[in-house]
Amino acid sequence: MGDVVIGARSGAGEPEGSGGRAARSAESGAPSASVEDTAAQTADEHGDGTEGPTGGSSESHRPDAESADQPESQAAGKQRKQRSFWKELPILVGIALVLALVIKTFFVQAFSIPSESMQNTLQVGDRVLVDKLTPWFGAEPERGEVVVFHDPGGWLNDEPTPQSSNSFVRGVQDVLSFVGLMPSANEKDLIKRVIAVGGDTVECEGTGPVKVNGVALNEPYVYQGNTPCGDHPFDPVKVPNGRIWVMGDHRADSLDSRFHMDQPGGGTVPVGNVIGRAFVVAWPVGHWSTLSVPNTFDQKGLAAAAPLAPPVAGAVGAVALLPLVRRVRERRGGRKDS
Repeated sequence: MGDVVIGARSGAGEPEGSGGRAARSAESGAPSASVEDTAAQTADEHGDGTEGPTGGSSESHRPDAESADQPESQAAGKQRKQRSFWKELPILVGIALVLALVIKTFFVQAFSIPSESMQNTLQVGDRVLVDKLTPWFGAEPERGEVVVFHDPGGWLNDEPTPQSSNSFVRGVQDVLSFVGLMPSANEKDLIKRVIAVGGDTVECEGTGPVKVNGVALNEPYVYQGNTPCGDHPFDPVKVPNGRIWVMGDHRADSLDSRFHMDQPGGGTVPVGNVIGRAFVVAWPVGHWSTLSVPNTFDQKGLAAAAPLAPPVAGAVGAVALLPLVRRVRERRGGRKDS
């Protein structure tokens, strides 16, 4: 565009300079019409014709000024970004800790396995994740689930609480366990498998098998070399409503419901003491596995008494209310006809 403008002003191929313009002005004495037309055309091509040579000259120098200031502005911007990151870091850490605390309180919590009572399903030192969300919606433990629960009273009186001898390590563990990033060393919780729930009758005579509501369980998860009853068989026990009967998979090395039948509740655990269901072994990586419910607890007749009661009661109630429903319909039909 600049070449075109220069050609229009000169009107010839000679270079345009201050000397050439002065000679032309002396010869003509006044600008010709063609020169005025050319000047007008040049102004139109520039845009609105309001800016003169001075405006164009100032704009030509403006990019150079901006380019000179650009490195300094970029450096200042980087410094501002670095300062803002360090200012925001404590806020980010605080938000992360609050989220971890919320997750631990309402959703998932990690627990460490301290003993051999659940071998070979769980090994000493394994970390399991426990679902704490579903109990908030009224879900109760089911047969076959591995659950973590608070000591119902007297189960862990003789068990020492494992703690580090290093005060700094204990402090770090307390902080991390408070927000749910580490298992707590102070809480006396237990982990066992639910064998029977409220309303069930459970028994184990001789060497087994364990029976629930008269149905024998096939328990491949029991520690190799153990019998289903371990060294502590027991007569039939009726589990009260709102409670569960629990046993460890290592039957010869588990002080479970069998060993607390002389205490209040007859060895059963209140459902309210259950923290949640352990659903996965998260650590170490080599032990990673899910803790699913064994197929033996899906046997027909295992829970025949409980599930049939609501449908039968519902059917009886529906039959009893049928005449009343018919009367209401007849009255509504008579009102419409009138």
